[in-house]
Amino acid sequence: MIKTSRKKAGALRDERSAARTGVSNDTEPAWWKEAVFYQIYPRSFQDSDRDGVGDLRGIVSRLDYVRDLGVDAIWLNPVFASPNADNGYDISDYRAISPEFGTMEDFDRLVREAHARSLRVVLDLVVNHTSDEHPWFLSARSSRRSPYYDFYLWWAAERGTPPQRRSHFDPAGTAWRYNPPTDSYYLHYFSARQPDLNWNNPHVRSEIYDMMRFWLDKGIDGFRMDSISYIAKDPSFPELDRTACPDLFSCYARGPRLHEYLHEMNREVLAPYRCFSVGEGSAVTSGEVARFVEPGRQELDMLYHFGAAEVRNETTPDGEGTDIPYSLIALKRMFTRWDAAVGQGWPAIYLGNHDQPRMVSRFGSDEPGLRELSAKMLATFLLTMRGTPFWYMGDELGMANIRFRRIDDYDDIDTRNGYIRLQHEGGDTQLFLREQAEVGRDNARTPFQWNPTTYAGFSEVRPWLRVNPDYPRVNAAAQEHDAHSVLAYFRTAVTFRKQHRNLIYGSYRLLDADNKRVYAYLREGGGERYLVALNFSRRNALTLPGPELGRARIALHNYPDIAAPAGRVIELRPFEAVVYEL
Repeated sequence: MIKTSRKKAGALRDERSAARTGVSNDTEPAWWKEAVFYQIYPRSFQDSDRDGVGDLRGIVSRLDYVRDLGVDAIWLNPVFASPNADNGYDISDYRAISPEFGTMEDFDRLVREAHARSLRVVLDLVVNHTSDEHPWFLSARSSRRSPYYDFYLWWAAERGTPPQRRSHFDPAGTAWRYNPPTDSYYLHYFSARQPDLNWNNPHVRSEIYDMMRFWLDKGIDGFRMDSISYIAKDPSFPELDRTACPDLFSCYARGPRLHEYLHEMNREVLAPYRCFSVGEGSAVTSGEVARFVEPGRQELDMLYHFGAAEVRNETTPDGEGTDIPYSLIALKRMFTRWDAAVGQGWPAIYLGNHDQPRMVSRFGSDEPGLRELSAKMLATFLLTMRGTPFWYMGDELGMANIRFRRIDDYDDIDTRNGYIRLQHEGGDTQLFLREQAEVGRDNARTPFQWNPTTYAGFSEVRPWLRVNPDYPRVNAAAQEHDAHSVLAYFRTAVTFRKQHRNLIYGSYRLLDADNKRVYAYLREGGGERYLVALNFSRRNALTLPGPELGRARIALHNYPDIAAPAGRVIELRPFEAVVYEL
């Protein structure tokens, strides 16, 4: 059985050429193409039971706020039973709710209440690995004769030293951990508390598909699939080509049978339930993405990538005086390349999530005089690009990095284990802490800032992670009735996107590609044309995008005042965003 939306997706076949020519071809509608997704990190959204940890009842109590944003779906980070070595990404029971988040009845109510507000619910699917406290692994590690031993990936000690594999979170960097009762090593691409599942075993896949059906039968609308590109491994574990993948991780996304497994998942679960799917494309390149999302392949609806983070972390400024600490030219070319690369598929667009620092601190400026402007500019970008935007909670307020100074302030396993590894290696831990202040994942995980009361209205007791001290100024209550607030602008931009169907389905074409401060592009479809001009710098900037602006209408802008367009030159103030309807 094939999804209805995939059956009708042939209209997408000319999308790539349309993006080059500027001529749009309407695509078959799908709710997830038109949606704005709102990501909720449950432990940081709202505490309802005074334990300092956000929970499901807390989310339910704030659903009216989410609905009023104008978004269409919520993506919940894992709420399953877990010992929380990696804050829920280490699942010990796939069919139970973590007690700190509530009960299954609480979850069922959340789904009902969300649907009553026309909000769809998407769950995180974590199936590359489980917790080391999952009953499967507890049995597997007890004996090689356990029926669950082959649910995981092992290297017998009598075979010698395991082939090199790296781990994202392990302090020693290795992805192998010796297990004395079985005299063998188990594989863990993440922490040693997260052993990798053996997808080569059909019983593993059957258990996973049954679990997915369990949640879909409860009424959820789809899955966000964590590290889904990592699930396929060659159980013989050949030596990896360090030339082809010098960091090893890039090879993980090219495992044998990966697309066979995704196609099987689609056939067994996704298509029969006609549910939504988006994968986390860890280590997937733009040249590979179409294999995941081309409708004819019947695998996933979308795949999101780490291109923006890579540009921000790995590129240098385009020149002196740009006031942008990375290459904007590279960022523009990256988004343009990925837009074309999806082929007949559909792009996913985001700048921030639970694994990234705060969007405004990373791509804008969180300085008092620029924070609101840059937050609005980035919202304009995400809501006018081609593709489905994924929005992280709090970014609609302009929430910023907290910038912890001490390792004891951090909760994140990635930061803490990275610090331990540096200590063992004799590295510069102070430099590491300065870097984590800018890029650490806990920057995005601080509690949501609801109001200026103690603990920002998130809880009545001390939260599990410190609240950003800027909460008396930056909070939802302060912005709720301010027509010029970041929150008000976000709502306006969401409404604008929804009111202009051709902005959603139209083509995308990059303009003024070599401009070092301005990102400008043309969106076209159904006889309508929109020119988007965004200044990513804190200086005035000029762009000459091409189209004549004499008859253009200013449809959306982030400054309280703006001059009527004239000629072909656009002058932009710091972090100014303007959308022209041509």
